[in-house]
Amino acid sequence: MQKKLNRLKNILKKINKVVVAYSGGVDSTFLLKVALDTLGKNNVFAVIARGETYPSSEVKYAINIAKFLGAKYSVIKTDELKDERFVKNPVNRCYYCKEELFSKLKDIAKGLRINCVIDGTNYDDRLDFRPGSLVAKELGIRSPLKEAKLTKKDIRKLSKKMNLPTWNKPSFACLSSRIPYGNKIELKVLKMIDSAEKFLKELGFNQVRVRHHNNIARIELDKKDMKKVFKKNLSKKIAERLKKIGYTYITLDLEGYRTGSMNIRK
Repeated sequence: MQKKLNRLKNILKKINKVVVAYSGGVDSTFLLKVALDTLGKNNVFAVIARGETYPSSEVKYAINIAKFLGAKYSVIKTDELKDERFVKNPVNRCYYCKEELFSKLKDIAKGLRINCVIDGTNYDDRLDFRPGSLVAKELGIRSPLKEAKLTKKDIRKLSKKMNLPTWNKPSFACLSSRIPYGNKIELKVLKMIDSAEKFLKELGFNQVRVRHHNNIARIELDKKDMKKVFKKNLSKKIAERLKKIGYTYITLDLEGYRTGSMNIRK
């Protein structure tokens, strides 16, 4: 693990100056921290994206962590819902989202006279279905964590050693990933998902996904947390709130939380 960390530092040293695509998650926070420590604050600039597909709470969290790390940063607005290709929600939806984001980051880097944009893609991500990685390759976005072969487990362990508050932060993906491919992405639906997940987190559930199947909410939780749903009338409370949000049927997925469950094919 230490060898991988040293490899990451060497990769960053060769790049010299970077714009970091920063989300406030486990991976991008670790990357930002190592970049700051390796290159110095004047050679690192973090960019946080704000759009309808991300809860405002996640943006605020990213800003707070960027300040905590002492990083120079800016917040930019993304307009995914203005792109009809994205709104149609095809299988390669993420390509169009990343195309807009990375293009804007490249423009920012050019304005700052910085040659390289980097993101927090890790070594495990190569095994997942990620159309956004194609546009990253096309636009020359570097992924130093993946290049250094740092896995999510490595990053969490190293983040804990560095006292980063994100070391045990739950994984997060944009709200549109809760909607089945082919179903149109609408602001109303994104707000329903956001409200439902926010409520479940307020009840104490840490890792949460509310998968949106028209009038059905399919809730994914860590398996260790699933029993809690049936204690102290929580199931009734959850059903009542999610029905007020707009769902007709409230279900609990017996397989629990897992990444990429919307990518499953028959």
